[in-house]
Amino acid sequence: MKSKSNNVFFAAILFFVLLSCNSHNNTGYKNWSVYGGNKENNRYSALTQIDTNNVTQLQVAWQYHAGDADKMTQLQVNPVIIDNMLYGVSPKLKLFALDAVTGKEKWVFNPADDINKDVKGAGYFMMNVCRGVTYYSGGENDKRIFYAAGPSLFCVDAVTGKAITSFGNNGKIDLHNDLGVNANDLYVSCTTPGIIYKDEIIIGCRVAEEMPAAPGHIRAYDVHTGKLRWIFHTIPQPGEAGFETWENKEAYKHVGGANSWGGFSLDEERGIVFAPLGSAVYDFYGGKRLGQNLYANSLVALDAVTGKRIWHFQTVHHDIWDRDLPTAPSLVTITKDGKKIDAVAQPTKSGFIFIFDRVTGQPVFPIEERNVPVVSELIGEKPNPTQPFPTLPAPFVRQSLTEKDLNTLVPDSSYQDIKKRLSGYSTGVMFNPPTKRGTVIFPGYDGGAEWSGPAVDPATGIMYVNANEMPWILTMVDIKDKPLTAENNLLAGQRLYTSKCMACHGTEKQGSGNYPPLTDASKKYTEEQFTQLISTGRRMMPAFNQLATSEKKALAVFILDIKSEQNKKFIAPLIPDDGWNKMPYSGTGYNKFLTKEGYPAVLPPWGTLNAINLNTGQLVWKDTLGDYPELKAKGLHTGTENYGGPAVTAGGLVFIAATSDAKMRAFNKRTGTLLWEFPLPACGFATPAVYEVNGKQFLVIACGGGKLGKPSADVYVAFGLPDKK
Repeated sequence: MKSKSNNVFFAAILFFVLLSCNSHNNTGYKNWSVYGGNKENNRYSALTQIDTNNVTQLQVAWQYHAGDADKMTQLQVNPVIIDNMLYGVSPKLKLFALDAVTGKEKWVFNPADDINKDVKGAGYFMMNVCRGVTYYSGGENDKRIFYAAGPSLFCVDAVTGKAITSFGNNGKIDLHNDLGVNANDLYVSCTTPGIIYKDEIIIGCRVAEEMPAAPGHIRAYDVHTGKLRWIFHTIPQPGEAGFETWENKEAYKHVGGANSWGGFSLDEERGIVFAPLGSAVYDFYGGKRLGQNLYANSLVALDAVTGKRIWHFQTVHHDIWDRDLPTAPSLVTITKDGKKIDAVAQPTKSGFIFIFDRVTGQPVFPIEERNVPVVSELIGEKPNPTQPFPTLPAPFVRQSLTEKDLNTLVPDSSYQDIKKRLSGYSTGVMFNPPTKRGTVIFPGYDGGAEWSGPAVDPATGIMYVNANEMPWILTMVDIKDKPLTAENNLLAGQRLYTSKCMACHGTEKQGSGNYPPLTDASKKYTEEQFTQLISTGRRMMPAFNQLATSEKKALAVFILDIKSEQNKKFIAPLIPDDGWNKMPYSGTGYNKFLTKEGYPAVLPPWGTLNAINLNTGQLVWKDTLGDYPELKAKGLHTGTENYGGPAVTAGGLVFIAATSDAKMRAFNKRTGTLLWEFPLPACGFATPAVYEVNGKQFLVIACGGGKLGKPSADVYVAFGLPDKK
């Protein structure tokens, strides 16, 4: 009798728990009003109209062309949907509102109308990547969209599309301000949107990855006035915790970076904002910033009211591999050893997932400090002797490259070539220090996990994360930055290119990674246009306005091959050298390790989608993501590099585009089975949004291409089930 009573009691408790969960999901996860789906950043939708049984019936509901793509643009936006309106951004950073059912344009806000008044920002406003917007409502008559175009944060009326001029300086604030240093000539922008807590917007920023660079301090502004509420110094100042982790006590005045470019997650009930931080500058040489370098490469939990640090965990000590935390973490409640834990799960470029109690910062699974290589051939460098390794979950990508891992799908001559090249590189250990002969970075600079982030099902605690498995090669060279005696413009331009430009554009101006070649720059720019470009920056390129006029002239002469100016004497600037901005070494570019055919030098898979149970730390399933058509025809499913992330639904589906073969796909979230794929008009290097209007469920993706050699585009594509007749 007692047993039966207990059973009834526990059944009642279970019923109310399930009812509570369902109610929470139905009210909390049916909208897509926040970048990443919601402030928990789990990219989850509770909508069930589209499910595993009918997903194959999906068809295009509407398409919208923003009308301003060119071969230099990218479109990586995860749009938001509020009051049946979809808010997105065009390739050249125009903000727009669409009818979310039909895709019909309602209004467009063009920041160029404002930018033309600001010569300082004109060069790089239009070519930065903006991945989304932030919505705030203070009532029926106060609905605002915040978004960044270059170095300005704009505040726009969500109903009319007009700037709200009472915010900041005539509707915008300059992100160069309030950093505690004179950052006016430094690259500062905002790639990922901020997050709203009550009546403040919390924002991070993107800064240069080489010296000089602005600091990446996190700021909160009043949503109505644009006035600064608080600032958190990501590079601690004297008297602040973490300052002791920098050996040079003057570093905080000079070193930049440690920026939250990947966005934020928010525990709104507790008022805790979670910020993932990038590496300190310069990315690949830390001889001038010795020490562990807090709070670079850390997940930091901040009081959303005051900006005070609650706890932190550094995922890479003294980063010299560009191991930024690439995305905001996901908030999830998991069950471990029968106990519910409100947790925060942080994926990384290296393929680790760090999971913490979101209140205390205690690891949910043990994290071990393990010895790593400490001998560097770069003078002045001192790698940290240990690095943190989570014991669970296991890495979701490979983390070392040896001969047995090389690509054997290519002809033998090609295989022998990559085998010979590998034998000269430093490889086999993920934390090998950078070298002059070349160090394998695997996973590469783009992950592992990347900026798009994972999706997490709150009902099961399963995380879905896509990954790249592309090796890259980091090669360092000596930099001789002092002018030679009787230097001419050509020699000075070559020297300046090596110290300022080579790390991104390659040793022979050929381009590298996401950075374009400069070999045909003379066909695109006059000397005047080029000088303006390097003064203001553009897209991913920082401004170099700190260079003297003669130095800009010499760079133009070299890069544009202005023969009439090459032999003229270079006039060296009389600028005091503070020693911080002149690095003794530089990388030769962001270079992938490829076969002669252009495939990754490692065996497949090259792109994967992974399901990981955060309750246990165990892998549930793994599948390739994307195909090379010519290899697929041979029955080889290799996966491709992918940019953009997944969305998971209560209908049993994981939606993802992201691949270089330009397809939208739906997987069964329980088994990993591919259920549906649909060709897109261009690569969807973005994360889809899932929403409902008038009882009809939609799926929308921004198709912008512009990476992996794919053409740029400007189209948003929405899908839905056929209307019932």
